[in-house]
Amino acid sequence: MAAFLLGAVLLIVQPQIVPSRPAINSKAETTSQSVQRELLKKTSQKNDFKESIRSNGSCQQLPQTIIIGVRKGGTRALLEMLSLHPDIAAAESEVHFFDWEDHYRNGLQWYINQMPFSYPHQITVEKTPAYFTSPKVPERVYNMNQSMRLLLILRDPSERVLSDYTQVFYNHMQKHKPYPSIEQFLIKDGELNVDYKAINRSLYYIHMQNWLKYFPLDRIHIVDGDKLIKDPFPEIEKVEKFLKLSPQINASNFYFNKTKGFYCLRDDGRERCLHESKGRAHPQVDTRLLEKLHEYFHEPNKKFFELVGRTFDWH
Repeated sequence: MAAFLLGAVLLIVQPQIVPSRPAINSKAETTSQSVQRELLKKTSQKNDFKESIRSNGSCQQLPQTIIIGVRKGGTRALLEMLSLHPDIAAAESEVHFFDWEDHYRNGLQWYINQMPFSYPHQITVEKTPAYFTSPKVPERVYNMNQSMRLLLILRDPSERVLSDYTQVFYNHMQKHKPYPSIEQFLIKDGELNVDYKAINRSLYYIHMQNWLKYFPLDRIHIVDGDKLIKDPFPEIEKVEKFLKLSPQINASNFYFNKTKGFYCLRDDGRERCLHESKGRAHPQVDTRLLEKLHEYFHEPNKKFFELVGRTFDWH
């Protein structure tokens, strides 16, 4: 009897173990509404937040997955393809919450207001390619949710540089503004201009090191952007597994559009392609200059492969 009473006393006084990470749904790993409420209280500058819940049970909630980059790596294509899954609710536009100070100061309530309405079983996804190369972002995402699942899509660094230039070039052309040739950006005093921002964005290992300070590698899934362009289904299949989604996207959801020169989507009989701004032809670049780019990225690429324990078919 004495042993029984002693055991009961020990059970009562034993300290409660408090989980260090937000409680998450084991099936879809979605942040619960109660945890979301606590996060808002702790991190929003305004505690008078309001939950927008519709009569059908859907509501706006913090994302459980973020596509963090990389710029011109295929983030829009990835988001559109992932949106084929019925358990995905995707934010339409780039939110820039964690990298733009004006947005970040608005607090988490503002962030939630940018999200789509979703059901409890769905995963909310937002994508902002600038997150990957922004030094402040990893810690800010971590402070919001340590259990966040991150998607990173990468392409051959040299090709990404050319694509980066192409986007800015066309943006200027549409505004009838002149823009220098790519050679003027890539060459400085007869040598490769390593200060060119587009080149810096392609130094993946530097930016990846920053993310790995806060998130383990098993929380970051790297999508091969070059393979996604050539054969999207196997890459999307891997993303489904990473997010622990039931296999709902099929090879039949993709078809090659010969006119556009890339894969488009087929969803419930409806066909849709990415915006015409996607898949633009890159500028013609001298072969010797391309070789300089390839040589420059050789060592950084090698460091990145070692960092993530995986190789990619890059120059």
